[in-house]
Amino acid sequence: MSTPTLEIKTPGIHTTVQDRGRYGYQRFGVPVSGAMDEFALRAANLLVGNDQGAACLEMTALGPGIKVLADTWIAVTGGDLSPKLNGDLIPRWQTVEVPAGGVLSFDEMRDGMRAYLAVAGGIDVPVVMGSRSTYISAGIGGLEGRALKAGDFLHTLPVDAEPVTRRLPAGYEAPTYGEHHVIRVVFGPQHRAFSPESLGTFMTSKWIISMDSDRMGYRLEGPPIEHAAGPDIVSDGNPPGAIQVPGDGVPMVLLADRGTTGGYTKIATVITADLGRLAQAVPGQSLTFRSVTIEEAHEVLRKREATLIAIATQAATFSGSSTGLSVSVNGEAFEVEDDDGQPVAGPSLPGQPARARSQRARATVDGRTYEFDVEVRREEA
Repeated sequence: MSTPTLEIKTPGIHTTVQDRGRYGYQRFGVPVSGAMDEFALRAANLLVGNDQGAACLEMTALGPGIKVLADTWIAVTGGDLSPKLNGDLIPRWQTVEVPAGGVLSFDEMRDGMRAYLAVAGGIDVPVVMGSRSTYISAGIGGLEGRALKAGDFLHTLPVDAEPVTRRLPAGYEAPTYGEHHVIRVVFGPQHRAFSPESLGTFMTSKWIISMDSDRMGYRLEGPPIEHAAGPDIVSDGNPPGAIQVPGDGVPMVLLADRGTTGGYTKIATVITADLGRLAQAVPGQSLTFRSVTIEEAHEVLRKREATLIAIATQAATFSGSSTGLSVSVNGEAFEVEDDDGQPVAGPSLPGQPARARSQRARATVDGRTYEFDVEVRREEA
């Protein structure tokens, strides 16, 4: 039996329930949908002990305000939308314990466009054609087939055991996205419909992501790409990341909510491992393309999958059951570590014994490490 866990106080700009997508129905014209940044969604789930494909919240540009109704564990990954618990910044890309009554908020878009909130157990909404993902154009999946609104309540599925506290494996840093994006592609499936000059224009131009972009696809502003023999083909399947070039010569990268087939030539396809990075690009930002071989694309994907395996199998836990301690510098949170390089546990949660402790600690800010003494305690109300 599921548990009411989240109450939506403010919905944000566009917050939906997503998982890894709705597969097996494209032949009937049903798009896959699912997370725009699948890597971030899968990582968030693994950090709280969920199945990789559990349903999460995908938050775009401005996140929601959420009241937490039951003790739980969360992880926030993807773009940096300044996640806070009770007004204090919380670390991203790691497990965070949240008590009942806590308030989650997202203040500003600092890097990237989409963040993912995983909750232990996964969000429980009806399964439609094998998926809980929201496809708004058809009004299916998610919560009533729509974006979340104020007053919504979300349930989570039962948790078999308390999640261990996980973070990204040693040697792996959380992605940063920036304002210019280098996106790797393989040519095809119809790149021979373009002249060598057009292919050169496509690869050497700096493209601007149009404001006319959404979950279906990103339109690109730049020089028109000319066809050698017309833009139309017999309709065929649209893989994720396919870059269509219709008759006006304006490329469009097809993404999560893309149509299942299309009748325009496709000059290239974004490699799977870069789809999430592209999904974090904000309209108005720029990108360039870089050609890679299929073998190189497979190797990049293997490395990404190895990271997810490492998150799933690591046993490193933080001291105690509370969240890690961080310091805030100009609004950015930096994790505090002890002399052994392990995160310093934050104050005990309400309802737990309040214990003050002092220890030597350090934090790394902009590549420089600072050492200091810290006393960790929670003041009783």
